[in-house]
Amino acid sequence: MTDILLVHAYSIDDDPHERQVMKPYPPLGVLSLSAYLKQQGFSVAVYDATFQGLDHFPAALATEKPSVVGIYVNLMTKFNALKLAKVAKESGAWVVLGGPEPPYYAEDYLKAGADVIVVGEGELTMEAVSASLIAHGRRGLRDILGIAFLDDDGALVETDAREMIKDLSALPWPDREAIDIRAYLNAWKTHHGTSSMSVIHARGCPYTCKWCSHSVYGNSHRRRRPDEAADELLHLKEVYNPDLIWYADDVFAMNHRWLRAYADALAERGVKIPFESISRADRLTEPVVQLMAEMGCFRIWNGSESGSQRVIDAMDRKVDVADVRAKTHLLQKYGIQAGMFIMLGYPGETIDDIIETTEHLKIANPDLFLTTVAYPIKGTPFYTEVESSIVTHKPWDARTDRDLTVAGRYSRRFYSFATRWMVSSVALHRAQTHGGVTLKRRAKLAFNVAVGRVGMALTQRQREPGAV
Repeated sequence: MTDILLVHAYSIDDDPHERQVMKPYPPLGVLSLSAYLKQQGFSVAVYDATFQGLDHFPAALATEKPSVVGIYVNLMTKFNALKLAKVAKESGAWVVLGGPEPPYYAEDYLKAGADVIVVGEGELTMEAVSASLIAHGRRGLRDILGIAFLDDDGALVETDAREMIKDLSALPWPDREAIDIRAYLNAWKTHHGTSSMSVIHARGCPYTCKWCSHSVYGNSHRRRRPDEAADELLHLKEVYNPDLIWYADDVFAMNHRWLRAYADALAERGVKIPFESISRADRLTEPVVQLMAEMGCFRIWNGSESGSQRVIDAMDRKVDVADVRAKTHLLQKYGIQAGMFIMLGYPGETIDDIIETTEHLKIANPDLFLTTVAYPIKGTPFYTEVESSIVTHKPWDARTDRDLTVAGRYSRRFYSFATRWMVSSVALHRAQTHGGVTLKRRAKLAFNVAVGRVGMALTQRQREPGAV
């Protein structure tokens, strides 16, 4: 029998977009839990549904016979997690859910069959919960920090928060050997000719963007020691030899002194692997950008979000639009591709703001940019501000927060046209400015610009109806 079966419920078969992109990364949070729990003496197995799907889960339960099944849940895995939790419960195991999604819907998940919700960082809490459930069942749960459960009368009990782990370097490296890591490397190699692996050297983000969820790590920011983090990179190079690294930290260049020490530690170990990461424009000084280029950085993603300073300020982003443009050009000066994230539909945004964002993209000229339409995630300030106007036409177990919208906002159809207009306008501007595009391609872009513009005009009076 296995003490704990940890489950990553994401399946690439359920994600048509990822099947096109094919840039999957393993679940480092689950693998970190596995490594820590093994270190504490538990017998642990991991079920990763990414490539094997959900069908083999009953067989895994029959083989492992776990006392506790721990399932990581986010917006993308909610529906699969609910299915697997039911199957696990029917097998006689205790079911524990964690991750960013369950804490603010704790009662819903518990009534759907979970026994315990882990709120916040997982290692210490999962250790305490698993030991208690295996030894005493539901008795003693009230004494465990950082959880939610239903008492014998069906009332929700939420215990006090658990303090965050101060020294991340005291934790073992993710248990990558617990899953078929080669499947990830092969997927990359097959579709892109290069293999890539992910690492996390820090937890949390101290910034206050209203739409961003901090349900796992709060507003903390804790880093591993530079030398210990470099040791992991050396290990990955020696064991897996990836062509690329993805630093999955929320803000990779947060601490400049740490970054310099980390770069020195990598150099001492003879490790230089091309990488990409996410940062913020206000953390990218010229010395930092130069250092990252020397380290092998080939792409940085910045959360520009909008080209309207008014919208940026409403988000509490604490960035300057002009600085985002300047830092985009600075990255390109040092041969680093600049990527941007753009968010449409934030409350109060107007057509003029969308036009301003499009002009911002033309001026900044990032190498890549991705767009999304804002949706309120429960537990965020954004959600709190618009809660009375949130629109949903589906029951909780049939939707995620991505299905939520805000009454009075432009319609989804409007934003579909707006996105088409923005993306095509920027691409056409780039073609006209820099060339290298066929006349046929330019004509197609001009057509899309026209369709987007007309569509926006026809749908701008359409608004999301009142909350249901």
